[in-house]
Amino acid sequence: MEPILELIHVSFSYHSITGETEALSDISLSVEPGEFIAVVGPSGCGKTTLLSLISGLIAPEAGEIRLFGKPLGTSGANIGYMLQRDHLFEWRTVYDNVQLGLEIRRSLTPKALDRVDSMLDTYGLSDFKKAPPTALSGGMRQRAALIRTLALEPDILLLDEPFSALDYQTRLEVGDDIGSIIRKEHKTAILVTHDLSEAITLADRIVILSRRPARIRKILSLSFEEDCGSPLKRRSSPLFSGYFEEIWKELKAHG
Repeated sequence: MEPILELIHVSFSYHSITGETEALSDISLSVEPGEFIAVVGPSGCGKTTLLSLISGLIAPEAGEIRLFGKPLGTSGANIGYMLQRDHLFEWRTVYDNVQLGLEIRRSLTPKALDRVDSMLDTYGLSDFKKAPPTALSGGMRQRAALIRTLALEPDILLLDEPFSALDYQTRLEVGDDIGSIIRKEHKTAILVTHDLSEAITLADRIVILSRRPARIRKILSLSFEEDCGSPLKRRSSPLFSGYFEEIWKELKAHG
């Protein structure tokens, strides 16, 4: 199977009047269709920069990024980006918020709206269609933000610490919700997080980065028991603590 995404010896530096700051160095990674990748590393190591490169917001200074085997700018791939904040507009209803991307793209077709209605119903937000975002809990707001992103049918979904603004209990619940939704929709996803537990409970593989300039120190493949299909169940698995310790040691040794 051809990878959906390939990063081939990618490097990037930030430039200012005070000099150059090398952010990423010689990053090579391939992601299979339907795979969930988590990226962890020390604070400020360049995790968000990596997502910015994949999304095309910035271009690598060296190396190449390919989607569906083609250079990023010519692949025609649809990339969804979910940020730390939900960015729901308070003056629009929940329904108007989740169809905003379709509206901007002038893609408000009956088929697209049926898909939005189906996701709102499936993920417990249909009763809030006419409500303002202030009527939603933090977890529900993140679900609405994800539905808004999925409505555009992205080929790959980029998640930049989307749960970091939530309290711990809500974070656990929403992580379970969002992880399950992404699996159910068969989406390829890359999650940047500083929470090692979150990475272990959600991902198929975890990419461990070094301090800046970030290099890939290790890529850890995760394998849980068959009955540990959800993030919350993974936390209770005897394998969980072993994975946590392995990642922690790698970060401490090479941080």
